[in-house]
Amino acid sequence: MTTPKAEPVLHIQDDRFTVTEWRFSPGAETGWHVHGHDYVIVPLTDGTLGLEEPGGVTRQAALTQGVPYSRRVGINHNVTNLGKAPLAFLEVEATHDHMMDQRRMVLARFIECWNLRDLDGMMDCLVEDCTLYAPDGSVLQGMTAVRAACEGQVNRGRWTEPTQMVLGDTGLCEGRLAGSPGLTDAWGCEVFQFRQDRIAVRRSYRQPCPD
Repeated sequence: MTTPKAEPVLHIQDDRFTVTEWRFSPGAETGWHVHGHDYVIVPLTDGTLGLEEPGGVTRQAALTQGVPYSRRVGINHNVTNLGKAPLAFLEVEATHDHMMDQRRMVLARFIECWNLRDLDGMMDCLVEDCTLYAPDGSVLQGMTAVRAACEGQVNRGRWTEPTQMVLGDTGLCEGRLAGSPGLTDAWGCEVFQFRQDRIAVRRSYRQPCPD
């Protein structure tokens, strides 16, 4: 006999929270799963859950309508309705990504330090074995080479109100650079690859700004 599956109903999904209502008929189960975020359970009914955990561990948990509880990321289990009546609860996952926040701050700091000619601040945003691709096709490998090249650049342009964004491991900065070498202004685009919360790769592109 096939075990019935619990029914998930998605209510909210944004960059901060995912809210899912789980509806269980008697005997229904979620199937094995690992929670990727911290979460809160808000029971919508009374009931009894059966919890299967790694290593053959089984236990029960009583639900009381309206009485929430919280769990940490990484919980691995299969959840079953052990009662004779349907039950339901809301699962509220805190999906806000703190690593993304850190990467946005590092990108903003790198651009700010570039404008201020703060070489130490720039280096602090990079991994030791970073790779920087310049608009002319040259490649700088490692912090020592990057520092030496930047120390020799007197006029490398300053970003004026650039657009910055981070998505996953990739960052982007684009906008106008004032006082770029050989040009009054230039349009610039830089694509960054992050390793944890530091910049591992930067690829730079330039073109003259239209009059």
